[in-house]
Amino acid sequence: MMSDWSTSQPIFSQRDVRQTTSRLALTLLDGCLILLAFAVAHWLRYDVRLGRDIYDPASYRQLSAFYPMMLVFMLTLISTLHWRGFYRLPRSASAFDSFSIIVTSTTIALALTVMWLFINRADLWSRLIMVFVWFCVIVALTLGRISLRMLRRWAWRRGVGLEQVVVVGNRGLAKQVMEELQYTLDHGHHLLGYVEGPPDDRDDVAAPGEQFRWLGTLSQFEQIMRQRHVDQVIIALPFWAHTSLPEVVAICRKFNIEFRVAPDLYELSFDRVSIQRLSTIPLLRLKKNVIRGWNYVFKRSTDLLMIGLTAPIWATIWGLAALMIKLSDPQAPVVFRQPRIGKHGQTFMVYKLRTMVPNAEALKKSLMDQNEAEGALFKIKDDPRVTRLGRILRKLSIDELPQLYNVLRGEMSLVGPRPQVPDEVAQYQEWHYRRLEVTPGLTGLWQASGRSNTTFDDMVRLDIYYTEHWSLWLDLRIMIMTIPAVLFGRGAY
Repeated sequence: MMSDWSTSQPIFSQRDVRQTTSRLALTLLDGCLILLAFAVAHWLRYDVRLGRDIYDPASYRQLSAFYPMMLVFMLTLISTLHWRGFYRLPRSASAFDSFSIIVTSTTIALALTVMWLFINRADLWSRLIMVFVWFCVIVALTLGRISLRMLRRWAWRRGVGLEQVVVVGNRGLAKQVMEELQYTLDHGHHLLGYVEGPPDDRDDVAAPGEQFRWLGTLSQFEQIMRQRHVDQVIIALPFWAHTSLPEVVAICRKFNIEFRVAPDLYELSFDRVSIQRLSTIPLLRLKKNVIRGWNYVFKRSTDLLMIGLTAPIWATIWGLAALMIKLSDPQAPVVFRQPRIGKHGQTFMVYKLRTMVPNAEALKKSLMDQNEAEGALFKIKDDPRVTRLGRILRKLSIDELPQLYNVLRGEMSLVGPRPQVPDEVAQYQEWHYRRLEVTPGLTGLWQASGRSNTTFDDMVRLDIYYTEHWSLWLDLRIMIMTIPAVLFGRGAY
């Protein structure tokens, strides 16, 4: 595959023109919103008299008196937003990414404007209006971005404004990238199809015309780029095939097409990396999980505090459920103990309310051929070992309440990867063991994201994401997300 550079290409692609036009339009829109927010702040301060009454009519300032300050503030804020990359955020950026930039940029711009007023010995007038300006601008820009996100997603779902994407590769990682592009429209991408990698990269490829559209082989890549309107190329080749990477990148640059490389180390999760240099050689440093040191102390303290505050609720539910189990089968035990694998591979006994017949473990081997889960999981939707009462308790996850005792003992946490039985851990691939780096939990991203509906590999990826992005706020979000998953029984069986 050789790239012919004799054909002249435009300096600016259609995508460059669209992006520049879009950023200019957004800049003008934000400028109008800033001026409007300033006018609202003036109205709140001097007309509504929010904060305190104005008794002296002479202290009233017309909006026109603020025009110089408004202009300086608007230009400063727009410049700060550009400097913070506000207009270069990717389509997949979250609302929080936008909001954090808006807050910090508004604060910086207002501080610089006050300095400008001080240097020019201008009358600062009411300090209260500064607070109103800060608040109103943040609200205006945030609402503007939320409205824009909603409008974009509405258009994307109807096929308008989508970026045309081609994936290079066809093995596991490339398939996963294509699945995300195919079924997730909220990011504004449309999958045109895939280009096959080198011959050895075709052992598990879907045949042309099956799940994804086949565009051709790697030797035809330049011809494909020339004939099709492509906005972005995602290169998802295995490491041993990266000898083809320079030519693919060269062709993308030739046609001014944005390209991204998906690392063939997805199981290592590249979300938390820092770039260092060894002379002129760039090195990627994978950071350790963040639930260490003081972070672990904070997480552990939060667990104990939450258990203490909610004790009357869970103790009542636990007691009623235990009574119902005992009444349904007086001869059988109420609590079921089972060995599980915890942090760093340590085995501990997990406690659950009994939801199965007493000889459930003995029956498991005879049911292995009915297993509906993938990978190192054992799940049967209509498991014959589960009792009638047990189905209700499982549906609402009440059977997990005794594990609060494990949390008190420090063997588990309220939020974290779910602990698995030794037989399941024995089937782990090497990268799966990363989920054992942290204390297991009562609930996690797996439960909040679909529970038993999630594949095993996806479950592990969610757990790895959690270990590398942990925060108390993330724990709170997972607990909140778990509530509807439990109440509506999504994926629970």
